[in-house]
Amino acid sequence: MTAALAKLDPASAPAVATTETAAIFSIVERIATDPTVSIERVEQAFAFYQKVQADQARKAFASALVEAQREMEPIAKDAYNPQTKSRYASLTALDKALRPIYTKHGFAVSYNTEQSALENHVKIICTVAHSLGHERTYSVDMPCDGKGAKGGDAMTKTHAMGSAISYGRRYLLASVFNVTTADLPDDDGNAAGGKLPAPSGLVSEAQAQELIDLADEVGADKAKFCRFYKINSFSEILASDFEKAKNALKQKARHASTK
Repeated sequence: MTAALAKLDPASAPAVATTETAAIFSIVERIATDPTVSIERVEQAFAFYQKVQADQARKAFASALVEAQREMEPIAKDAYNPQTKSRYASLTALDKALRPIYTKHGFAVSYNTEQSALENHVKIICTVAHSLGHERTYSVDMPCDGKGAKGGDAMTKTHAMGSAISYGRRYLLASVFNVTTADLPDDDGNAAGGKLPAPSGLVSEAQAQELIDLADEVGADKAKFCRFYKINSFSEILASDFEKAKNALKQKARHASTK
């Protein structure tokens, strides 16, 4: 048995096949049932088997990742951020494009959160598991203070946390599979000029900024306003609700002037 185990050093045989792994387990079973073999030798044999099995799982993970990425292409930026004046690929778009590919190659993706070492941040954890047992974890710290680009309150703490988790998941999913994003076909600048609603039926950049300016002008509580519309920021207001939101802010101004 000693000679058999000596020949199965992972360093000298890094490409042990699955059939050979099964053969190693068979050897371990025979050792474990041999009354002349000490418990220490049994534990040594089982530890060796686990090491070979883990090595196989790591190699399967890497091989599947290569094959999955061969099928992944740049994903269109389907959403717009008026604060940064830039388009980005939403989590929905990323998931729709990537999930069928990575699951086909044996991967599953899950998320969790942990307390961040950074103040007013939350750590988003992404675990990528492969069907043969190997897994990797990735993480990113996301701000969740509810502040906008200019430092003002842009959303409630609850919405800020939800937004941070959503953003973190989006960043991690793209990073895990090294996915890039691409701009949508040119629309002659209509969306940027506010002539068309932003992607997903939301207000345009110009409309969102108009509402923000109006809210500042009338002294509206922007966080309370977002809670009423069940959104994280003004950029998430539906284009169909633009006039309604605008009139609500003007109504507040009229109420304030009569006091």
